[in-house]
Amino acid sequence: PAQSGAGEGIAILMPSLSPTMTEGKIVKWLKKEGDKVSSGDAIAEVETDKSNLEVEAYDDGTLARITVQAGDMAKVGAPIAFLTPKGAKAGASAPAAAPKAPAQAPAAAAPSAPAGGQAAPPRREAPASGGGRLRASPLAKRMAQERGLDISQVRGTGPLGRVVKRDVEQALGQGLAQAPAAKKAATQPEARAFGTRPEPQAVPVSSMRKVIAQRMSEVKPGVPHFYLTVEVEMDAAVKIREEAKALDLKVSVNDIIVKAAAIALRRSPKMNVSLQGDQVLHYGTVDVGIAVAIEDGLITPIIRDADLKGLQAISAESRDMAERARKRSLKPAEYNGGSLTVSNLGMYGIDQFIAVINPPQSAIIAVGAVAEKAVVRDGQLAVRKMMTVTLSGDHRVIDGATGAEYLRELKGLLEHPSRLLF
Repeated sequence: PAQSGAGEGIAILMPSLSPTMTEGKIVKWLKKEGDKVSSGDAIAEVETDKSNLEVEAYDDGTLARITVQAGDMAKVGAPIAFLTPKGAKAGASAPAAAPKAPAQAPAAAAPSAPAGGQAAPPRREAPASGGGRLRASPLAKRMAQERGLDISQVRGTGPLGRVVKRDVEQALGQGLAQAPAAKKAATQPEARAFGTRPEPQAVPVSSMRKVIAQRMSEVKPGVPHFYLTVEVEMDAAVKIREEAKALDLKVSVNDIIVKAAAIALRRSPKMNVSLQGDQVLHYGTVDVGIAVAIEDGLITPIIRDADLKGLQAISAESRDMAERARKRSLKPAEYNGGSLTVSNLGMYGIDQFIAVINPPQSAIIAVGAVAEKAVVRDGQLAVRKMMTVTLSGDHRVIDGATGAEYLRELKGLLEHPSRLLF
């Protein structure tokens, strides 16, 4: 919001609700002109390039005038309504002309994610304050307190640097919750207790890695991909799914793949990295994205701490987020970040394909259909359920040998799924 020319009206601006958002569409107003609103109240639903999200009020008062109607578009930073502050006269809050958007619109506060690099955690800046007072909405303070997050370490994108709900969600999604073992977790992820979210460990890029990144980028601009393919025998994994089905448990083959991909990533820490400027971020968490096709596009909800969750939990979370993704109701914290993505087109009968890395991640695995094939086992011809997995890696931070070791680990886990328990 910004003070209007009238001196009492507050302009409610279209916020930046995702790093790539430049404009938003008002889906519907949750409040109407004349309604009383309090700080933290949802006043409108906005459609972004990723999902539908709610816009919060940052101050107490009365919704005096709506300037962008439901169904209309507005640029980030443009006024969409005016609020009469609490205690002010209702008639003084709606100026004749919309004020010019401030030089620093909310979009400027949204962190950008360079291609191939993990989105950096919000900068450790104290939110703007007046007279030493921390600026944060009541809802943001409550969320931070409940999740053990130091709200003073969160960069606010609200008015005057105020920390709002989406800032807390983004901080939690990127691992800023208090974690005493954060530094050890990057090298010893097995020792991390469930629920902790250690921060990534930033390591300067070595001279050799800089040269590799530069030369690979010259050949393949942007994110220089390399590809590795392996065939996996899936008989044992399919048996696990059938046993779960007999017990009335909803576990899919893809859930098993996600779990195996996460365990393999935990055991291959050199894969759990991304390039961020002149640093390589090493992650102490294992967050696996699942590619979900939606109308007119694709989105990748993130299963946080997938290595620590059981198959039932992964299954329930995957189905819930996939359903909400198709309804465009995911929150930014649910699809931003992640260590690696699983893209499965096997249900469409695709045997093998190559997937494009989803920045800021550094790897993605493309999974084909499980199909019976003739293979040679112990010198004899046999029929086995086979599946092809192709890894796409960012050659600036991951080498072929590293990717090969990861696929070997993944193959072993899928062919002997009992190893997922140990």
